[in-house]
Amino acid sequence: MDSAATREEELHWRRIDMRAWRRSDDLFELEGRVTDRKPYDFVPANGDKRFPAGEPVHDMGVRLVYDRDLTIHAVATFTEAAPYDACPDGGNALQSLVGLRMSSGWSREVRSRLGGERACTHLMELLIPMATTAFQSLSQVNRGRAERVDANGRPLKIDSCYAYGATRELVRVLWPQFHEKTKKQGDS
Repeated sequence: MDSAATREEELHWRRIDMRAWRRSDDLFELEGRVTDRKPYDFVPANGDKRFPAGEPVHDMGVRLVYDRDLTIHAVATFTEAAPYDACPDGGNALQSLVGLRMSSGWSREVRSRLGGERACTHLMELLIPMATTAFQSLSQVNRGRAERVDANGRPLKIDSCYAYGATRELVRVLWPQFHEKTKKQGDS
């Protein structure tokens, strides 16, 4: 795609950053941060603030403390820049995540608890990829753990993504007994 040939005016810049750490108390900590900037002076709808070109309009984030099983032990939010005075309070509802496990159904649960006016949309949206980042942060920690399998002994990783597709080379090498030459009729 040669989009450079058709670009004329930059309109918005967003950066999302996520980093995870192992803590000394055998727990893990993950920070997700979103920063939005405009290449022009920006005044929010209520006109109370003015953001000079290039200065953050949003600079906010979430910190999660979790264990090896991806269960959340603590949540903290921060707001360094926001267009409205009420925005920092939009993180309070994230405390409802303490005790939840970042696993199957996570996105649905986050939207159910935090959607709409219940929480800051930017913080809520950070939580979806934060679960994936938390999972990735434990890859070395969990390397020695037994592979999770279903009732038939089939690894749960199979068909969880493109590379782990049952017809792919990776499955043929790792679990030849579960490799499929082609997908069965009716499978997606």
